[in-house]
Formats: sequence, C-alpha cells, structure tokens
Amino acid sequence: MKKINTSPISGMQELLPRDQAIFDNIKNQITDVYHHHGFQHIETPVIDRTEILLAKAGGDTEKQIYKVFKTAETADDADQALRFDHTVPLARYVVEHENELTFPFKVTQFGRNFRGERAQKGRFREFYQLDIDVIGRGNLPLAYDAEVAATAVEALKTFITRDFVLRISNRKILAGLVEYLGLESQLTAISGIIDHAEKVPAKKTHECFEEEGIDAEKIKILEDFMKIAGPRAEVIEKLNALKIDNETFALGVNELDTVLGLLETQDFGPRAKVIGDMLIIRGLDYYTGTVFETFMPEYREIGSICSGGRYENLAGHYTDQKLPGVGISIGLTRLFFILNEYKLLENTENANPIDVAIIPISENEFKFALELSNTIREKGLSTDVVLTDKKLSDKMSYASKTANYGVVIGESEASGGEISIKNFATGEKSSLDQFLK
Repeated sequence: MKKINTSPISGMQELLPRDQAIFDNIKNQITDVYHHHGFQHIETPVIDRTEILLAKAGGDTEKQIYKVFKTAETADDADQALRFDHTVPLARYVVEHENELTFPFKVTQFGRNFRGERAQKGRFREFYQLDIDVIGRGNLPLAYDAEVAATAVEALKTFITRDFVLRISNRKILAGLVEYLGLESQLTAISGIIDHAEKVPAKKTHECFEEEGIDAEKIKILEDFMKIAGPRAEVIEKLNALKIDNETFALGVNELDTVLGLLETQDFGPRAKVIGDMLIIRGLDYYTGTVFETFMPEYREIGSICSGGRYENLAGHYTDQKLPGVGISIGLTRLFFILNEYKLLENTENANPIDVAIIPISENEFKFALELSNTIREKGLSTDVVLTDKKLSDKMSYASKTANYGVVIGESEASGGEISIKNFATGEKSSLDQFLK
C-alpha cells in the first residue's frame, strides 16, 4: 500500500520505458530533419524573467504562467517564471547575442515548456515542443516562410502515416479586409470568430458577427472570405475576385501567392498537401504575416498537429533593432498522446528501449556473455546482459519486454558454437554474425 500519492501531478506526462523509447525515436527523427535542413541547435533557460516572458505574450498567458518560488538567497532577483514557449525566449536570446550570431539565424530548439491551463485529455501543462525559426536582421526574405513550412512537412512525414494538410494564410489579408470594411476596431473580435468558426455551426458564427454590430452586407463579405481555400491559383483568383481596394490586403495576397508558389516546387509525396486557407488565423498576438496550421483530414477532431508563422516585431520590446522571424512548432507531447490514443503510431514492432538482450543460461556463461556484449555495443547497438539467477523462461520473458532482440548463450555457444539471435516481435531467428554485418 502506498504511503503517499505517487501519481504525477495533473497535466504532466509520464511514460513507461517502451512508450518513452517510441517518443524519443520520433523526437530524434524530427530533430534529424531539422539538422539536415541547416538549423542550428540552441537551448534557452527554462526559467526567465517574467517581464521578458510577458512582453509580447497577450491573451490569458499571464494567468497561465508558472511563477518561480524564491528562496532567501534569490529573493533579490527579478520576478521569474517558467517559459511557456520557445519563441519569446528566442527573441531575448537573439537580442543578447546579436553581435555573436550570423544572420539569417536558422535555429532549432527542443525541450519542455509549461502552461498552467486546465489539464484535460490530450492537453498538458508540461509539454515537449520542437521548434525551428529563422531570424533576420533588418529584414528577412519571404522565401524563408516557405522553407520553414517545407521543413515542417518533411519532419511530419517521418512519423505521420496518414494524409495531412498544411494550411497557410497571411494575417495581412484579413487585416486589410477588415480595414476596407471600416471595422478596424473590431479586428481582434473578428479574428477570434473566424479562428473558432470550424468548431461551431455556421449559424453560430453568423450570430457572433451580428453581436459585434456588423451589418448584413459586411457579414456576407466576411463569410465569402472565410470559404476561400484550395490550391494557390484558385485561392489567389478568389481573393482578387473580392475586389478589395486596400494596400494591406493586396500585400498579404501577394505574400501568400509567393509562399504557396515556392512550396509548389517541392515534391512532398502523396500524403502531404499544401493549400491556402482563409480560416487559418493563429491566436497568438505576435504573428504579423504568414501563418500555418497542419491537420489530418481523416481526424479533424484532433485539431492542429503543427503550427507557426511570421513575426516582424517580437523583439521590439527588447531592442530598437528590427529582428523579423518566421517559425513553426511541433507540440510532441500532445501529438504523441493523440496518435497513441487513435492507434496511429505504426512501425513500433521493434520499439523496446534496448536493442539486444544477451541471456546466459548459467553463471558459467557470464564471462563470455559480457565479452560478447562489448562486441555488439561496438556496432552501435544498446546491449543488456541478463545476470539474474532465474529460470531461462523467466529470463526470456524479461528480455522480450525490454529488448528487441535476444541472444541465448549456453555451453555450446560459449565454446565457439554458432550463435543465433531472435527477433522478439516476429519470432524469427538468424545468425548473429550475419545480423552484425
């Protein structure tokens, strides 16, 4: 009987070794793609000054951040909190090290972030994010928006086995449309209504516009705008057909056309699709241009599995230097939970934490087994030697739960006989010498 409650705090993910191995494998696949696309890895502190974290956060972030309790020794330090994402700390990092970095600065971060929101199924308070960003000094070519999006698609392809769609828009388009309609003071409210439109009936969205005091003619224009989605040529044609005479709107359409055009040159294969979609808004205040969200059409209830966008002014609270950027984030903790829940994690047959388990039948084979383990480790394979004094069947049971392959060492094998290796997932046996070649 437990003396105290040993369960994790609500909203914190804790995995068993096999699931952790699958999680780590997905993380490594993503980070490998980031590295191969030329992104440099950094780490920012988990604890930062509260004024830094909240400088451009907006919304309910202040209610959700975890404040750090101060000890007597740290009582004189500035107010501190746990970071809630990687983007805001990155802005601080770039300002701090600006003279030591090379721009455009292509950077990746992966680690835990914290938000004190209400814990629920698939929504965590402690969560692992894997980000990429490109930061420019003075300016940042629009082509980097397409590069970041393309890198994210390639990363998702390494472990997403179903069709998925990267949906792209540009915040300038809606801002220009709202300005043209004379509704600038209601931009935040209109953005929120559109952002939630897919989660509620169309009638509810219409009523929300009416509650904002928007007249029927303007609501019709907004609703027609919201329906625009599809391939580049189709989306750009429909946006131009709205005949919105506004400079910001036109700039946003041109930027979207450029980004989608660059992505059209990429061959993402049959499972990945890229479209323009005016329902994509993104909730965080710091996005100013291109915005992305990624969905699996067969599992729309899951929501976005990857998101991001361009931010022109994020570092403006820390410096007079203009440092525009574009980035995208994969929230792996939530995504792993959902894929597991929907049984969409495939190719996990050989996903135990250890590659090979060596099972000596008795103590007489311990020396040979330990020497063999070093030989196998030299091949880059993690290897465990089962040194318990249990029956062989119990040793095999243990090995099959922790390792992907098993090698039994008896008197014959230790004396120079042929050694075989068993695949625990399939039951197939083969020569160890052949396996290690």
